[in-house]
Amino acid sequence: MTNKSSQGKNETKFPERDHIRARLIAISLSFVVGVSLMAVKFYAYLLTHSSAILSDALESIINVVASAFALGSILLAANPPDESHPYGHGKIEYFSVGFEGALIILAAFGIFKTGLSHILHPQQLPHLQNGLFILLGASFVNLLLGVGLIRVGKRTRSPTLTADGKHVLTDVYTSAAVLLGLFLVHQTGWYWLDGTVACLVGLNILVSGGKLVRQSIAALMDASDPDLLKEISTLLAKHRKDIWIDVHQLRAWRSGNLVHIDFHLILPRDLTLDHAHSEGKEVEKIMKDHFGGAASVLIHMDPCIDPDCPICRRHLCDSRQEDLKKRTAWTSGAIWPGLFMKKSLSCPPTNHPLCMIRVAFRGLPD
Repeated sequence: MTNKSSQGKNETKFPERDHIRARLIAISLSFVVGVSLMAVKFYAYLLTHSSAILSDALESIINVVASAFALGSILLAANPPDESHPYGHGKIEYFSVGFEGALIILAAFGIFKTGLSHILHPQQLPHLQNGLFILLGASFVNLLLGVGLIRVGKRTRSPTLTADGKHVLTDVYTSAAVLLGLFLVHQTGWYWLDGTVACLVGLNILVSGGKLVRQSIAALMDASDPDLLKEISTLLAKHRKDIWIDVHQLRAWRSGNLVHIDFHLILPRDLTLDHAHSEGKEVEKIMKDHFGGAASVLIHMDPCIDPDCPICRRHLCDSRQEDLKKRTAWTSGAIWPGLFMKKSLSCPPTNHPLCMIRVAFRGLPD
């Protein structure tokens, strides 16, 4: 019995260990490739003296700095919870996302300064054709890197990798705009277009940086995550047992790769404490298995009351006061105080809508 138990624990730990390894490999690769591409782009700038290519190269500096910061945050986030950080260190990844966004915004203002100078004082661009070929090759490598980082980030549930991948793709879009603009310059000889393209690039990455900062703030403030809540409520509905009468006050938030979940589970009031505890542990195991062991689950068990009878699926019950009237489905939805005021629902009112859902009933009579 002991061997089976230890084997089960190891099975939940190994996927997370693999995720950590995958994150570290991906972010290390991002750093090495970023440094190489930065050098290539600055070489293209030295060849052409193009402000548009300079704007692209400046953004590459941000990529390198952000990757270095992301590598440090992933290493720190991998540390297990301790006495000083009982909920783990995962939120450092959101600081990394915000830091990356702030750097992108800073780079945008530098690009505006250089671009405006080249609009007001256009200058010829030597070796432009060679610079275009160099930039095209660097953009293709960046595209592969960005797509790979986002895929690994989603698979390992790492906001840092996902943000870094989106940043790299932003760099690809930047390079594409620069290539198009400089091709027009090459064909027309309108050198003021070089500065114009640089300013348009700056505007694009300014918006991108703002989105990352907003995402970081939302995560640090534990804003609601509708996709996560829907995922959990669907999981509960899939494994629902007749003895699980109702679920309410479900809340969930992410701390890096770790998911924290808590909710109330209504069980028949005639269950023994030992039986109720077993049901709670079963639900907890379902959650942890689903998230590869990277989940912290807290379940508050409530005894049923008479108004729960019309929705209770447990047929053999000595405490039943009314017959089953509705076979209801558990669905996620935003919390509104009115949901808690229905006579047939046993959960109390609440005034805290953030990061909370009610597993509501469809067609339940007032």
